[in-house]
Amino acid sequence: MSPTVTLSPIFAVPLGEARLVPCERLNRELEALFLARENDEHRNPMPSHIPQDEVFESRFNLFRWPEASVQELRSFMLDTVAQTVLRATTLRAEDLARLKFHNHTWFHITRHAGSFVAHNHPMASWSAVYCVRAGEMPADHPGSGVLRLFDPRPGANAYRDPANEHLHDIFGMRSIELRLVEGQIVVFPS
Repeated sequence: MSPTVTLSPIFAVPLGEARLVPCERLNRELEALFLARENDEHRNPMPSHIPQDEVFESRFNLFRWPEASVQELRSFMLDTVAQTVLRATTLRAEDLARLKFHNHTWFHITRHAGSFVAHNHPMASWSAVYCVRAGEMPADHPGSGVLRLFDPRPGANAYRDPANEHLHDIFGMRSIELRLVEGQIVVFPS
């Protein structure tokens, strides 16, 4: 007789997801603003990577801009991060209210075949990505436009063989590719 096995996910990683509905007006305003500020004055002067010509990265002060559209985005994003933290932790709303949110915020404009290198955000507990406009999916670059999240458990996939390379998604030890749509935000550990 075969033993009865209980299977549990023990190292789960939280991923918060929400949608801004409606988002069309705000996204058009943000897109116009970001495209207008795709210039050297607003470019990140000290990138932590080798910049690609196809990717523009702004300075890390986006949420300090006074424009109403930026402040609306700020409110939605910080509220979504707060709700994710409340759902993923044992903190209560009053505990979270006593904390001060520090954030570095910026925008990317990614042109045809552009991508951003794998990275993390040290000294930050949570990251969030909001999609203003989904990009095209050119046939010659099928991974274009995806947000790729890597398994944060160092060494989890150090040894692969047929017995562990086909795990169910909930137990996976591989990167996850998300294709965000307009108005979608994802929140995940930094």
